[in-house]
Amino acid sequence: MMALSELKGLGKARLDTLNKAGIRTMADLLLTLPVRYQDTSVDTPIEKIVPGSEVCVSGFPKNDPRLSRFHGMTSVTLRLCDETGGVPVVWYNQPWLQTQIHKEDRLTLYGRVDRDKQGRVRMASPLIVKERGILPVYRALSGIPPKTMRELIRQALSQIEDCCPETLPDILRLKYHLCERNFALRQAHFPETKENLAIALRRISFEGMLLYQAAAAAVRGERAKGIQMVVAEDGEEAYFRALPFPPTNAQRRVLAEIANDLRSPMAMGRMVQGDVGCGKTALAFGAMFLSARAGYQSTLMAPTEILARQHYESAQSMLSPLGIRCGLLIGGMKAKERREALESIASGAWRVVIGTHALISEGVNYENLGLVITDEQHRFGVRQRRLLSRKAKENEPAPNELVMSATPIPRSLALVLYGDLDLSVVDELPPGRTPVKTRIVPEDKRDGLYNFIRSEANQGRQTYIVCPLVEESEAIDAKSAQETYAELCTGPLSDLRLGLTYGDQEPEEKADTIHRFSSGEIDVLVSTTVIEVGVNVPSATVMVIENADRFGLSQLHQLRGRVGRGARESWCFLMAAPNERLKSLCETSDGFKIAQKDLELRGPGDFLGTRQHGDTLLPGMALGADVQLLEETSNCLKWLRSPGYEEEWEQVKQSAHAAFARVMDEVAMN
Repeated sequence: MMALSELKGLGKARLDTLNKAGIRTMADLLLTLPVRYQDTSVDTPIEKIVPGSEVCVSGFPKNDPRLSRFHGMTSVTLRLCDETGGVPVVWYNQPWLQTQIHKEDRLTLYGRVDRDKQGRVRMASPLIVKERGILPVYRALSGIPPKTMRELIRQALSQIEDCCPETLPDILRLKYHLCERNFALRQAHFPETKENLAIALRRISFEGMLLYQAAAAAVRGERAKGIQMVVAEDGEEAYFRALPFPPTNAQRRVLAEIANDLRSPMAMGRMVQGDVGCGKTALAFGAMFLSARAGYQSTLMAPTEILARQHYESAQSMLSPLGIRCGLLIGGMKAKERREALESIASGAWRVVIGTHALISEGVNYENLGLVITDEQHRFGVRQRRLLSRKAKENEPAPNELVMSATPIPRSLALVLYGDLDLSVVDELPPGRTPVKTRIVPEDKRDGLYNFIRSEANQGRQTYIVCPLVEESEAIDAKSAQETYAELCTGPLSDLRLGLTYGDQEPEEKADTIHRFSSGEIDVLVSTTVIEVGVNVPSATVMVIENADRFGLSQLHQLRGRVGRGARESWCFLMAAPNERLKSLCETSDGFKIAQKDLELRGPGDFLGTRQHGDTLLPGMALGADVQLLEETSNCLKWLRSPGYEEEWEQVKQSAHAAFARVMDEVAMN
């Protein structure tokens, strides 16, 4: 079998790049699937192109390309025409195209159709097509051009029989109508037809989801002996009596499930999932209350300092009156403050410890850790959860583990992603919450929107304006937070008090801005999605989301959840052209219905944001998986584990171990 280093065109620098990307063997290379495809096999008439689509168009330039320079950048523009119409085309920072394109030459372009800032349809930075067909597009790797990557894959395919053996039993493939693995990989890289590509991606997606579930089932089956707590029968009721509000039936049911887990000799591994405002935090504190009464410490890890501080303040008000001392540990604490915190944790003086990733740092030791909780689970990986659990003393039973997620996930997908955990769903909201009214606002209604924001501010109510970008980008036609903030400060909202926050902002500046908004010193907060979780401002009644069509439905629902937290009527305004996805958000406030719709419209890969955030969660998932396939693989796993299929189940388990042993601890919805 050839080694990866033997491929032609792969010198030391390129080999190092592949290795850093996790591609160390020929099999790794062949399993590095395209992130998308460019279908240049058929032209779309220009009169039929629509914004949001990727198309291949052919025609003649109406004019010679025009080169413009501005702020250190360049643009090359022309109008491409065919017999049905014309479309403006612009390329940024590619000045050489001015001399390479001539109006007498037929030009074929492939790219995304969008709108410029004036709302006009255009193509921005399309590719000039040199090759027709269904062309694979791989994740960009520094120093390895797309053409080189395709050639490396082409060479590696000659070794596919040796390095990529079949992973699924024949009886399984026949039952679920799956092609052979090698055929699937060949067609996934260089599809001969759309039909072959669909067959290949179905096989690869099925395999990825099935093997992941098998690996997760193995982890779950190996659940360790845990800390068995003595939880009084009236423990849950004692906690609920102390709350300033009555619990929902869903909260009672889920806390009872948690209490039973804590009483078990096996370590708890449970995920609590629920919509915005369903009371998951109260359940986390309930679990910590039960743990403290049983004589154990508990810790809660949040993904941001903003959320950690909010949880700490809530714990102080809810648990301190019950005699449970709480503490906060975050990064950037002063040396003396951190030293005192570590002493309080190690001595057991703090029975409840809340913090960020600082909780899993060196030097953090607990007296008797019995319960670990991670909030906003999609921000953490299995490995980080395990590191927190390992803070318990050596040779002691494993602490109980509870994970929380406010991102609604359809149950079928949750069972795939969190196969190592039991699942509890808080499917009921507390009474009295006023649903947020959601509207799609076209650009020509912007002035009216600003007047509404001003009238809300005059009544002491506050507004969020969320942008998809931090800085302005010529490559992406979308509103940036900094650009919007600058425009509003000198323009339509100059009479109001404005603030700006974003992810890379200095922590102290970010915390100060959020604090001033929370205390009412800022009327309008312009931000990126950094405020998606952990910001609780009851007087905020308006959420404006710029370029709303660039967000997934579930993320839009999360952002909407930042308002409507008080008794006043609240609004969410989606700045975008109407489409099916956004209309569905206006029709319901049920996060699980929205998540299911998002999953159906975009598929599991895009639903989880894997295309935007690096590697695909499961091989082929972003391209070939659908909701029906999730159900099929779950049913297949049950079938494999039924009597009579022990040999096939063993083969699948071995394939799962081979596929995920190296990365199982890293899998996360990031």
